[in-house]
Amino acid sequence: MGGHVRHHRTRAGAVAVATAVAAALTAGLAGPASAEGALPAPGRAAGAAPSSEAGSGAGAMAGPAHRLTLVTGDRVDVDAKGRVTGFRPAKGRAHIPVRTQTVGGRTLVLPYDARRLIAEGRVDRRLFDVTELSRKATREAQRKGLRLIVGYEGAARGARAGVRAAGDTAVRRVLPSLNAEAVRTPRRDAALLWRTLTDARGYAPGIRRLWLDGTREATLDRSVPQIGAPKAWRSGYDGKGVTIAVLDSGVDSTHPDLKDQVVAEKNFSAAPDVEDRVGHGTHVASIAAGTGAASGGAFKGVAPGAKVLSGKVLDDEGLGDDSGIVAGMEWAAAQGADVVNLSLGGDDSEGTDPLEAAVDKLSADKGVLFAVSAGNSGEYGPGTVGSPGSAKAALTVGAVDGDDRLAEFSSRGPLTDGGTVKPDVTAPGVDITAAAAPGSRIEKEVGQQPEGYLTISGTSMAAPHAAGAAALLKQRHPNWTYAELKGALTASTEPGEYTPFQQGSGRIAVDRAIDQTVIARPVSLDFGRRLWPHTDDKPVTKKVTYRNLGDRDVTLDLAVTATDPEGRPAPAGFFTLGKRKLTVPAGGKAAVDLVADTRPGASVNGVYAAYVTATGGGQSVRTAAVVEREIERHEVTLRTVGRDGRPAPHYLTLLQGLTGGDKGRNEWVDDASGTVRLRIAKGTYLLDTAVYVDPRDPDKGTDWLVRPKLTVTKKTTVTLDARRAKPVDITVPDRGAELVFLDARYTYAGNELGALNISKFRSLRTAHFGPAVPGGLGQQWLGTWRKGADKRYDVMLGGKATRFATGYERHLEAADFAKLRIRSGASAPGRWGDLSVAGYLPEAGGIAPILPPQRLPRTTTAYVSARDGARWGVEFAQYGAEDADGERPLESSYERDPRAFRAGKTYTDTFNTGVFGPLLGPGTGVFRKGDELRGRIPLVADGRGHPGFSRYTAQKSVLYRDGVKVAEKHDAVTGAESFKVPARDAEYRLTASVTRSPKLARVSSRVEASWTFRSRHVDGEAALPVSTVRFTPELGLDSRAPAGVKQSVPVTVQGYAAGGDLASLNAYVSYDKGRTWTGLTVSGGRAEVTNPARGKGVSFRAEVTDRQGNVSRVTILDAYLGR
Repeated sequence: MGGHVRHHRTRAGAVAVATAVAAALTAGLAGPASAEGALPAPGRAAGAAPSSEAGSGAGAMAGPAHRLTLVTGDRVDVDAKGRVTGFRPAKGRAHIPVRTQTVGGRTLVLPYDARRLIAEGRVDRRLFDVTELSRKATREAQRKGLRLIVGYEGAARGARAGVRAAGDTAVRRVLPSLNAEAVRTPRRDAALLWRTLTDARGYAPGIRRLWLDGTREATLDRSVPQIGAPKAWRSGYDGKGVTIAVLDSGVDSTHPDLKDQVVAEKNFSAAPDVEDRVGHGTHVASIAAGTGAASGGAFKGVAPGAKVLSGKVLDDEGLGDDSGIVAGMEWAAAQGADVVNLSLGGDDSEGTDPLEAAVDKLSADKGVLFAVSAGNSGEYGPGTVGSPGSAKAALTVGAVDGDDRLAEFSSRGPLTDGGTVKPDVTAPGVDITAAAAPGSRIEKEVGQQPEGYLTISGTSMAAPHAAGAAALLKQRHPNWTYAELKGALTASTEPGEYTPFQQGSGRIAVDRAIDQTVIARPVSLDFGRRLWPHTDDKPVTKKVTYRNLGDRDVTLDLAVTATDPEGRPAPAGFFTLGKRKLTVPAGGKAAVDLVADTRPGASVNGVYAAYVTATGGGQSVRTAAVVEREIERHEVTLRTVGRDGRPAPHYLTLLQGLTGGDKGRNEWVDDASGTVRLRIAKGTYLLDTAVYVDPRDPDKGTDWLVRPKLTVTKKTTVTLDARRAKPVDITVPDRGAELVFLDARYTYAGNELGALNISKFRSLRTAHFGPAVPGGLGQQWLGTWRKGADKRYDVMLGGKATRFATGYERHLEAADFAKLRIRSGASAPGRWGDLSVAGYLPEAGGIAPILPPQRLPRTTTAYVSARDGARWGVEFAQYGAEDADGERPLESSYERDPRAFRAGKTYTDTFNTGVFGPLLGPGTGVFRKGDELRGRIPLVADGRGHPGFSRYTAQKSVLYRDGVKVAEKHDAVTGAESFKVPARDAEYRLTASVTRSPKLARVSSRVEASWTFRSRHVDGEAALPVSTVRFTPELGLDSRAPAGVKQSVPVTVQGYAAGGDLASLNAYVSYDKGRTWTGLTVSGGRAEVTNPARGKGVSFRAEVTDRQGNVSRVTILDAYLGR
């Protein structure tokens, strides 16, 4: 395994999807009174006794679960919250150990053969972060295959050829600045590419780095004078002769303010052309270099004389991939850009990502200054500066308002990799008025005010102020390098009452920068960390070098001010200057020593900050400095012993900080010697170790050793000895059933950790170390046994305990199980499907195996354990024909919420049959929050009332106010979009529709609904009075009924009109796809309907009015077919 490895630490026409509710209706699910019972369909029949609820119970809206493919080829299912719910190893990887960890809302799935490359920073951690991979933007980017960036060592001809030969892997872009290629590999070839890139030692020869080709997004009159631009203009500097590249969503070059500014455009995004349909890039370009022509100069940009290169790196949704952004950066540099504005970004992660690497490389090689937004995550506190603002060479820009107050949203330092001062400066970024792109998304959202302009906020707006200021400075000093431009801008700022990690050196003041001849290098100083206990701390000296670019000597008066970690003045002598006065010769340099002495810090530990101010010659230079006086820390030695009593060579240990200065620390470590030494803060920690007899085959023996609570107050040695572990053995009554999935996991202190890809319980042994944990931990053991295609046993055992299990043995009998008979329908011929039976315990979430899909329709018998408080949720998924990747695309999914089942009882349920239609209950409906309307109503719940989703070919929602159409959205009230409305009282009608292709669904081919109600401003959020009607006839698994036969169809009212609030109900039937309608008589909650002819459809329509006069309508075409 090699030497000691310390793994990364973290802080805590198109087909689309129509979403339904995420939790099944729960009325009457307490269990059958007889030996066999059907899981009841939710809802209330029309005319039935009123309920205490406004309709029947339904869960809240949620998106579908997602099936992800890791770069290793392993498949992972995640739920709508990003939690792992299923796993299937790639072919040839069935014996690779896999660990899972969920902490701080993010889940990592870590195969053992990837851990060292991740630890060394050579594999992008995001490739195994399923929370990131399940983001909508990332999933969409990876829809046609995994998108990666492969970095090479030198020419690496063999390695490049190997990548191209990995199945159908294709090179999308060549990225010279990174010596890398952006590639796309089909999911079926991911495991092959991983084998090509790696070998037993790590990377194959010629391979240097592997990144996720991730997605980035945009980071959203008085401001230009605020930074002193008019004074620069009066001095003759407006940016003439300087080129600013705006890499964004495109620029509307027809806008009067930008008409003559844009000199070149190129598209690097997934969009079809360079047009700005978002409106972000136009606004940004206008701030940097707009002429203000449309406003008579009122909204002139900072550098109206500069020219603009428009590189469209963000698509029409405002998203862009890393490789496209890097390609745009390379293009801008090749086109001769002096300044590049990047008002975009994503989360910073440890190590160097592709954008950071490109910023630093192009700055050094091409002399380009990159002005980059810091990010809009300041409300989450320190350490929130995003990438690529985290690049060392970048001029990273935070945001202030018009009164120089730091914007709440402006991201703060330090960086995740240490104490580097970021942002570098601030600039105006609150309520900035600049050019609008007509018809763009932002323009539609916020409106033009005044005409031709819009006002928005964000560090996206601050960065182009800095870019424009740099252009003015470049015109003044055309031979200055990027470093000199950055130095002058950071040196000449207007300070605020903030720390360097909040404001850098201060707010940009370009009027000062224009006349600045003295600059400082470096622009900020990081003195690093002085180790606890500080008894041997020594002063550290660093130099601040002043360079005089003018033709006269300048004498500077020097001063230093410093604050402690709590913002109070630092003790005297903490930072000292070697001189109080310094003369910098014309065209020359002079330096002063700055000494950081952490000894006077008494007991206050943490990061101390200082500003060195040099004043003279009519100018002032500010330089920020930081030093960390380390909090109390101790050396902890972790010794891992194998089953044979020798130091374990193959293991993986997680150290998780629970309290103290390292709270939230997550560090995966291993070492071939079996010993690791760490320096960690006083506090409590979780230790979790998996020891492998043979990491190539965990079935030869895996020992899971857990110490939930390690208290560190002094130098400590901890030994985790696998000889203390005892075996796990769980069996089911049918010895002929084969174990096809095993999952063991536990939750403790907000963490969830698990072990996957172990195929035999008996190969796993476990042991608890350390004291019991009074608060307890939740432990679960889940296994799936299968016999044939349609019989399975699903076991969930465990519960709350004060100790992690040292061995675990359970032998279940038939009396321990409930029987589920699950019928799965098909919405069209030739479909495949699978059932996920996920177990839950009160202290833990659920997980289910990914099993191969089976032909539909079918009936499955699942025996689920009914011990230890286990609850079971069922999810059905339907798939279409295999695509080019050998994948079956997910077409629909329906689920029932977890519930407990009684041992010895039989239950039945049916999924994916008609009539598919709208569903209402708690968490769903139409809601008003302030002056915003949002619908969360599933339109395609299945006939048994299961929530879920279905793909569609078209969907939309339209809002009418007092009879006039006021808005239209490409969303069928799934909660994804909202409508802004005036505060006054008005009558509203909201309509929604979904159309499904007959290739996907022969029934419920079109669903339409509308709701009419009155509404006015509310404080907070209020549910609005909407209802719906459901039709639930008895149908076969093909959603058909015997042709020509009369049947009594249940008709159910849900929502506000249910029960005693029902004023009227009118129902109709059609046999010609809704061209003509015939009234139905509804009596006792039922209507008599003659089934349609063979292969023909029957459609339903209903209109319901509640006692307050609110009207709801629903139409379902081809509700079911005749057989």
